[in-house]
Formats: sequence, C-alpha cells, structure tokens
Amino acid sequence: MRRLENKVAIVTGAGTGIGEAIAKRFAQEGAKVVVCGFPEDPVSDTVKYIKDEGGEAVVFKGDISEEANAKACIQTAIDTFGKLDILINNAGVFPEINELTDYSNEAFRYLVKNNIESVFMMTKYALPELQKSKGNIVSAGSEAGKIGIADNTPYGGTKAFIHAFMRGVAIEQARHGVRANCVCPGPIDTSWLNTNESGVTEEMVESIVNATAIGRKGTPEEIANVYLFLASDEASYVTGALYSVDGGVTITKGSVGAKADTSMKKEPKGNVRLEHQQIGATYIREPVGKK
Repeated sequence: MRRLENKVAIVTGAGTGIGEAIAKRFAQEGAKVVVCGFPEDPVSDTVKYIKDEGGEAVVFKGDISEEANAKACIQTAIDTFGKLDILINNAGVFPEINELTDYSNEAFRYLVKNNIESVFMMTKYALPELQKSKGNIVSAGSEAGKIGIADNTPYGGTKAFIHAFMRGVAIEQARHGVRANCVCPGPIDTSWLNTNESGVTEEMVESIVNATAIGRKGTPEEIANVYLFLASDEASYVTGALYSVDGGVTITKGSVGAKADTSMKKEPKGNVRLEHQQIGATYIREPVGKK
C-alpha cells in the first residue's frame, strides 16, 4: 500500500535522525519529498537514497527560521512538483544541557530561533498552498513539552509552544480543510541521547530509558511511522492531536523499564537504511559564511 501516492511533502531537518527516517519512509509510500536542512546538513545524501530507491526528491538548503528561506522552501515544492500537500515541521535543536541557573542566554535564543520561529515561518507560508490541496501539517512535539525535562527546561518550553501552536492551527484551519497535529517522541536513539555527540551522560541516558515502560530507546523509524499515519488520509479524523510515541515515559512512575518483557526491549527491524542517525543539531552553529 502506497499511502502517500501523488502527495508532495516538505520534511524539515531531513538530513539526520528522525527527519531522515521520515523523508525516506514518505518516499517509500509514494510521496515526492522536498528534503530540507541547514546548508551543512547531509540532505543530499537523503535525496540520493530516495532516488536510488526509485523515489522522487529535491534538496532545499537554508535556515528556515528566516522568512526568505521559508518562502523559498515552499516555492521549491511548487516549482518542482506543482503543489504542496504535507508540511512536516521536524527541524529542531538541542544545543545545551545545564541547570537553568547556568543555562546560557545564547543557547536559549538559539532554541527559540530554531524550534519556534522555524515552525512559525514554515507554517505561515505553507498554509496558502495547503489550503488549496486540503493538506495537513505534522510538527515535532516532545514528551518534554508535556511533562518538562530536567537540565534542559527551555527545550521543553519550546516544545510546549509547538503543542499549543499546532492545536490553535488545527482549530483555525479546519475552516479551510487543513489538519494539524503533533508527534511527541520520548527518548529516541539519535545524537541527542548519544554521549559522544551531546552533553548527556551515561547516567542520564540510563535514567531516561529506565523511566520508559518499554525499557529501551525508540528508533527514528518508529517515530517516522507515526508521522506517516498522521500525514496520510488514514488520519482524516485526526486534528489537534498530540501523539505520544514515547515508550510510555509520560505515564510511568519510577524505574519501570527493567520489568518490561524482553519482546518489547528488542528494536524492530526497519524498512529504511539510516546513514546519519547519530548526528544532529546538538550545538550552536554559526551561520554559513559568517566569520
């Protein structure tokens, strides 16, 4: 079954991690994909993979928190594929881990720019096209936006904004035939929980995993599969939803992961090959070309 046949999708943050998995799964299901990322992101690798597998995709590189780049990204979809059916606001950053008293103002501003302003800009400029196609938006929420997260409280705050923002969009845009939802991942096996890539410690990772009912980290493809459902016509009655895909972390009390059945702790075999699962936006980047 090709659930996104003849659909055109923009996936932001699509060079690495969850975004890479979303773009590849969407292409498998028939979508034509605009693969969006920072200029230095390996988005070209994602496009090459999709094309090698017989799919259709095009690269867009730019900082989509900037108005001109957001408009250009939307226009790339129209110029290349003739329309836009799906916007996936996946791009986001996780630049610092610190108690709030020590959290840098620079990292906070970077979070707001890349986690909030990017979603605002892309949503605003995609909506006229999505209204024409009666399309939908799925944005990256988080369990941190529901219950908070220690040592990175501003990150959870940006995700809570996205939750409320998407629900507002869902109510407002129903009159135009546009759905809007959030996927809210828990601990996922990407760079953000990689002690070599981000500021997390082994103790933090162990604590987070033990707090999941399933007793393990999720995979990027497990998250991508939920994006796929919400973006498809199968979810035609779903709007304004915050879909938790978190291994049960938001409902557990204490370290319950050790008690999970061994069948749950085994990662499922995926359908796509991920090349950049363990790299991502875990530090503050200087804009390309800036000295």
